[in-house]
Order: sequence, then C-alpha cells, then structure tokens
Amino acid sequence: MIRTPLRPLARVLRARETGENPDAIERENLRLRHEEMRDKSRVRAEGRLMVLALIFFCAFGTIGGRMGLMAASEPEEPRAAASGTAITAQRADITDRTGRILATNLHTYSLYAQPPLMIDKVESAEKLVQIFPDLDRDRLVKDFTGTRKFLWIKKRISPEQMQAVHDIGDPGLLFGPREMRLYPNGKLAAHILGGSRFGEQGVSSAEVIGVAGVEKAFDSWLRDPANEGKPLQLSIDLTVQSAVERVLYGGMKLMNAKGAAAVLMDVHTGEVISMVSLPTFDPNDRPRPLTKGDASDSPLFNRAVQGVYELGSTFKIFAAAQAMELGLVGPDTLVDADAPMTWGRYRIKEFEGHNYGPMLSVRGIIEKSSNVGTAHLALQIGADRQQDFLRSLGFFDPTPVELIEAPGAAPLIPKKWSDIVTITTSYGHGMSASPLHLATAYSSLLNGGHRVKPTLIKNETPQLGPRIVSEQVSRDSRDMLRGVVEEGTASFGEVRGYQVGGKTGTADKPKPTGGYYHDKVIATFASVFPASDPKYVLILTLDEPVETSGDKPRRTAGWTAVPVAAETIRRVAPLLGLRPIIEPVPADELTLVSNQ
Repeated sequence: MIRTPLRPLARVLRARETGENPDAIERENLRLRHEEMRDKSRVRAEGRLMVLALIFFCAFGTIGGRMGLMAASEPEEPRAAASGTAITAQRADITDRTGRILATNLHTYSLYAQPPLMIDKVESAEKLVQIFPDLDRDRLVKDFTGTRKFLWIKKRISPEQMQAVHDIGDPGLLFGPREMRLYPNGKLAAHILGGSRFGEQGVSSAEVIGVAGVEKAFDSWLRDPANEGKPLQLSIDLTVQSAVERVLYGGMKLMNAKGAAAVLMDVHTGEVISMVSLPTFDPNDRPRPLTKGDASDSPLFNRAVQGVYELGSTFKIFAAAQAMELGLVGPDTLVDADAPMTWGRYRIKEFEGHNYGPMLSVRGIIEKSSNVGTAHLALQIGADRQQDFLRSLGFFDPTPVELIEAPGAAPLIPKKWSDIVTITTSYGHGMSASPLHLATAYSSLLNGGHRVKPTLIKNETPQLGPRIVSEQVSRDSRDMLRGVVEEGTASFGEVRGYQVGGKTGTADKPKPTGGYYHDKVIATFASVFPASDPKYVLILTLDEPVETSGDKPRRTAGWTAVPVAAETIRRVAPLLGLRPIIEPVPADELTLVSNQ
C-alpha cells in the first residue's frame, strides 16, 4: 500500500511561494490519515460483531432444536456405542394367496445384565428365577459375582416379564429392543414356512434369519431393504390348508398311521394350494433336529417333499399313457394279463393271487390295477423309452419347488435299468419319489399333456411347459382314472358332484437292512377332480396305515388312503370355488308321483 507523505514537497514549495504556512498541509494530511484509520477500524469491528452474532445464533438455534427433538422423542434405554456394520433387523411378512398373514414381526425386548452396575446381585438373581423358572439361580449368582461385564439372560421376553424385571429395580438389568418372528397360525403350514432364529445380535438389535422352508429359501429377499417391506405372497390358501390338515390328522389317527402327507396342486399353474406333513410342529417353538435314529421320526421331516417312497400302482397310469402316446395300444386294446407272469427267475403276481386274464383291456388294467397287464405294456415300451418318459415327467430330478429342503430330496433311481426293473417300475416298485413328484407328474399328464413346474409362489396364469402327451391321451387317461373310482379299486373315493378320478397305490415298506416288511406299507391315492375338466390334483399318502374295523387288518390304499382323500375333497372343493356337477339320474331311479 502506498501512503501519502505528510509534507509533500510540491505542495510545500507552492505554499511558500504564495505565503501560506506549510505546517497546515502536514496537519491536514495527518487528520485525513487518522480519519481513514478510524473508518477501517470501525468496519472491522462491525464485521467481527456480525460474525460473532451469527455464531451465537446458530449455536443457540442448534441447541434449541435438539432440545425440541429430545422432548418429542420416546424414552429409550441407553445404547452402547460400537463400531461395525449395522444389523438389519427388519424382515418382510409372508402371506397366503389372499393376503392373510402367515409370518410377521413382533416388537419385543431382550434382557441382559451388566454386573458391574448391579447393586444387589444375589437378590436380583433370586428374583429373576422367580420370573423365569427355567433359569439356574446358582449359575446367575456365579455370573453376576464373577468377572463378567456383560451377559445375556433372555433373548426374548414378554411385556409382563419386562415389567416384572423393571420392578426389581436393579440398574444393572437392562433391555434391548428386538424384532422377533411371529407365526400367528401356530402349526398351520409349518413345513412350508420352516421357521427362523436370531442371527447376528447386538444390544440394540438382532437380525432374524430363516432356518428352513420358504423362510430359508427366500431369506435374502425377505431381508432386502430394497423391497420396502413388500410381503412374500405364497400360493397356498390358508382356509384350504387348515381344512386339509384337520381331515388328514383325523384320517391318520383313524387309520392308525405313523405319519401322513398331502399335496393339493393346481394342474394348470403348478401352484401348490396346500401341502401338509404330519406329525407337525409349531414354528414359534421349533424343536431341535434329531441327532440319531430315522429322520422321518422327527416332526421337522417334510414327508410331502423329503419323503421319498415307492408309490406303488399310482405309476401304472404312466405306462398306459406312454403306450397310448406311442400308438402301441388304445384304451380298449386287449393285453395279456394272465397271472402269474414268469420273467427269467422272477414271477410277477397280482394282489392276493388274483388272475384278471387271460386278456384285459388297457382300461381294465388300470381299473383292476393289474401288475401283469402293466408289465406287458412296459415291455412293449422298452427301458430307454420308459426312462425318457419318466424323466420328462420330472422323476429323475429333485422338484424345483421353492423350499430349501427340495434339492436334497432326489428320487432313488435304479443304477442298472434291466428288463425286470422296467417291469417293476411300471407298477411303482424299485423306484422311489416324493408325493410332490407324483403331484407334478399327474398334473402334467392330466391338464391336457403339458409339463408344469410346481411352485409355492402365487401365479394365477397358466405356466405350461413342453408337451408330454397329446390332448387325446390326456383325455383317455382321465377317463381311465375316473373308471377306477366308478368301477375299480377306489370306489370309496367317489364324491358326489365332483367327478373324482384317481389311482390307488400300496407299496411294501423297505427295511433299513434290506428287503421289505410284510405288515408295513405306504398307501397312496393320487386323485384328480373334476375328471371331466381337471382343476386340481390331490396326492394323499399314509405311512404304515392299518384299518381295523373288519375281521382282519386291511392296509391297502383302497381301504385307508382313499376314504381320507374323499373326505378331503368333499371339504375343500367348495372352498376352492368348485360348483358341484349336476349328474343325470338314471332312468331306473325315477319315481312317478301322482297328483291325485
């Protein structure tokens, strides 16, 4: 900065020439310089005061806003600060096809202790045992009086228990907020839902992770915040599921069965409307898995998906349908059915030594459930073509249903497919599959001949895959199954107004050490309704049933599984919106009533 001199030489010389006092010039310049300095100091001071005032305003505004937020917020327990990734606690709901809740979240609290903050540790331990009888008093006293600085006491507590702990009044007993998984329908659809547990946990939150069923299969989707809480909508109908479970449970007890399973499927979309496995469990209190013994003895075992059984004569319709599709036979073609049939060192016999031969139509083979007639059809088809057909129906792979247990439930396929395996497989022996496999195959065969994919996710539009058989073969197969109920081994399966068709299957249960039990069977009834225009397939299986109302025990599916399936259809068909079909009354049943 250039400063003006107080006595500029030019002005001083000019003043002397004019007779003026040069000192006046110095005094004037000095005054001007002081005024300039004063103005700059004033501006600087005013700026500093403005900045200071702005700082005070912001500080008091921030403090006032924070105090307002604290006054308006809910009181919370103190939270311990910790570094690391935040725990995602929120989990989406699961609903049935109509939007009814199957699984949701409930806000609750956990109970933990910080012993250094506790006042009377022994008394607190004694009072906690009174509130939670399952706790060990001596263990609590040891933990409270030891060197531990933190310990969990209960991961989930009820509001009443929380209030009781509050009443103890010990500052070392603290609560942490939790989102626990709640299944409001208890045991209903337990094997579909699976269950959940706490994963990573902190004082202020805990993640809920799936451990089985759709909870596990869709775990990442249910926990994804990008879904914005959108529920996972399943294909099952809660009302139908309840009805099937009640009827199946009663039938299992009535038939003295060890276990039971049922699958109800839409034949056009592949949607599973109901899936039941008994015995069952409550996912709110999921039991521990078995560590020894037979896995099927555990209530966690899903017989409908994980239960891989020989399904007996329910397979016979596949041999008949393939033979018709190949043009080898028609529904009324006569086939050798003379029993017993000898093949090498093997003898193929009929149930209880019957002989339906010497010749029997293909329709008659299905209605009477002839092993020998089915064997001759299988030999005409051949091993390679039989395998290709069963593979197209899904019997060589695990079902692609959205359950975490499904990939591990692969069918049991013979290692070597000889002629005798071709024969026995045609009537459901030597090859094992699950009830869900059978439901998928029956749906694919009877819906017009298109492969369907089983699903537990709501999808009301038809999902038809590659063609399996022609429309005509599909129609003939339905007619044969209808004949089984009207004239054959499933006469107890008739439900007036719903035209039930189906096929029975009774298979001896294999021993763990090899061979088969002679007094233990798997009884299955595979049904479709209405047979004239199929909408649904129902597969019902009973494990070791025995019907004891007669002179001797009866174990065949016609006496055990069929009546239970008929009652199931009678209960659920109206719930599914199916109107009874008005069938014409035979002329010999008409009665003339006179007006006189």
